[in-house]
Amino acid sequence: MSESVRVDVWIWSVRLVKTRSLAAAACRGGHVRVNGERVKPAHALKTGDEVRIRQEGRERVAVVKQLIRKRVGAPVAVDCYVDNSPPPPPREAVAPAGIRDRGTGRPTKRDRREMDRLRGLEASRRAAAAAEPRG
Repeated sequence: MSESVRVDVWIWSVRLVKTRSLAAAACRGGHVRVNGERVKPAHALKTGDEVRIRQEGRERVAVVKQLIRKRVGAPVAVDCYVDNSPPPPPREAVAPAGIRDRGTGRPTKRDRREMDRLRGLEASRRAAAAAEPRG
């Protein structure tokens, strides 16, 4: 196609981010690196560049195989880069805290405190209650 493409357009085109504005925001926020350097949204990408994107606590690493400007379908997008990302961390096999059985009714005050303790919200509720003016 062409010899260079904007980095924000390319990461949006190959579906590494959902929208072009999110791609530009990630670049401005310093979450996108090309060949180890932070880049602005208008940085020109070339074939063979390594693009690293940090999103949702995970890093995606892609080596540019083909430059495209238009957003394409997922099967075509995968052919435009080599994915060198580390595997995602395994999900924990722990049941989510605070889920109640159907038909048990509304939680009691004791149940609510128990759920807050399991979620780790106990300290934040105490701090909020202490900060409230009494009167």
